[in-house]
Amino acid sequence: MSQSNQRHVLSALVQNIPGVLAHISGMLASRGFNIDSLAVGETEDPQLSRMTFVVVGDDRVLEQVGKQLEKIVTVVRVLDVSSQDFVERDLLLLKVKAPAGAARSEIRELVDIFRGQIVDVGPEEVMVEISGRENKVQAFIERMRPYGISELVRTGRIAMVRSTSDADGDREIEGRFAS
Repeated sequence: MSQSNQRHVLSALVQNIPGVLAHISGMLASRGFNIDSLAVGETEDPQLSRMTFVVVGDDRVLEQVGKQLEKIVTVVRVLDVSSQDFVERDLLLLKVKAPAGAARSEIRELVDIFRGQIVDVGPEEVMVEISGRENKVQAFIERMRPYGISELVRTGRIAMVRSTSDADGDREIEGRFAS
């Protein structure tokens, strides 16, 4: 991917209070930044939530997003996950037409190959759960299209920096964008 169109995975630790998601997403949208993916959930500390989002752009975009996030009082810490060695995952639930017989067997085989699982079985459809990197999830969707996808839902990206022996392993955005 070119420098001008780079994917940045950011993790923001925020206070777990009503309105934080709306405030952050509204602020980014009002300044013309598009959020490519977003996932929010409570952390190991119930007082904090983690927002993982993906923005696409050059280093200037990353810098501007960082500066704007730092201004928000409810933001505790921002980490540029994509600048480090990290693990990312998407989750997919997909309902696909699968009448009893050969098609259902083929779908079951593909689910196994993609290390997914069938989580619901109906008379004419099955619901599949797949998690993994974005390209794996997308590849599975493409393999299911010929069978007839009835419904599909995906989470936003979640990501964590791998453990490191380096004492300064976290590269925070906080402070990096100070004027």
